Amino acid sequence: MQVKTKAIVISSLKFQEKSLIVKCFTQSHGLKSYFVRDAFSSRKSNQKIAYFQPLTILEIEAVHKNKGTLENFKEIKIATPFHSIHSDIYKSTIVMFVSEVLHHSIHEEEKNEQLFTFLETALHWLDNHDEIANFHLILLLETTKYLGFYPDISDMDMPFFEMTEGVFTPFHAISSLTEHESDLFKKLIDLRFDTNQKTFHVVERQVVLRILIDYYSYHLDGFKRPKSLGVLKEIFS
Repeated sequence: MQVKTKAIVISSLKFQEKSLIVKCFTQSHGLKSYFVRDAFSSRKSNQKIAYFQPLTILEIEAVHKNKGTLENFKEIKIATPFHSIHSDIYKSTIVMFVSEVLHHSIHEEEKNEQLFTFLETALHWLDNHDEIANFHLILLLETTKYLGFYPDISDMDMPFFEMTEGVFTPFHAISSLTEHESDLFKKLIDLRFDTNQKTFHVVERQVVLRILIDYYSYHLDGFKRPKSLGVLKEIFS
C-alpha cells in the first residue's frame, strides 16, 4: 500500500556500514519503522541523514506492506524546517530527551492523530520560543493524555498524589508522592507552554522530572529510564 503522510522521526539506528533503520510516528498509521539503504554512501548522504535527526517533521511517501517488517520510503522531504531546534544546545538536548522518552512510550502501529497533532504543535512552539525551561515537563505530562494515563485531577485539593492509580488522595500510601512533591506536581498540572518558565527552581524542576519518569514507569510496561536524562540535568542545572 502506497501512503502519503506526515511523520515525526523518533529514532534512527545505523545498520551495518551504510544504512539506517528509522522509527517514525506517522500521522496516518502510528508507529512505523523504515529501512534507508545506503544512507551514508550517496553524494547527498549528508542531506539524507539530516532528515532523520530526532523529532524532525517529515512529509513522506512510503510503501507499507503492514507485515510487521521494515517499510520503505519512496520520497522524503522536510515538512517545515526548524530554525533553532537543532542549533540551540538547550533545545537540541530537550529534543534528544523527548525523542528517547517517546521511543519507549509509543508502541502501537495504529493511528493516533490527536497525539501527532499535539507533538507537531509543541515542536513548532519550541522552535519559535526562547523561554523553554519547563517545556519537556509540560510535554511529558500532556502526552499522558494521549497515552491513556493522565492524572485524575477531580480531587486536586487532596494532599497526596498516588502514582499507580493516578489520583489525589487524603492519605499517604507506599506509592504516593510526599505532600511537597504532590504540591509540585499540582503546580505542573496547572502549567502551559506560555506560562512563566521561572515557576520552578532548578532543584524543583529536577524533582518534577524524576516524578514524571517514575510515573511513566508505573504506567508503561517495559519503560526504560532515558540515557539522555543526565545530559538534560546538566544542561538545565
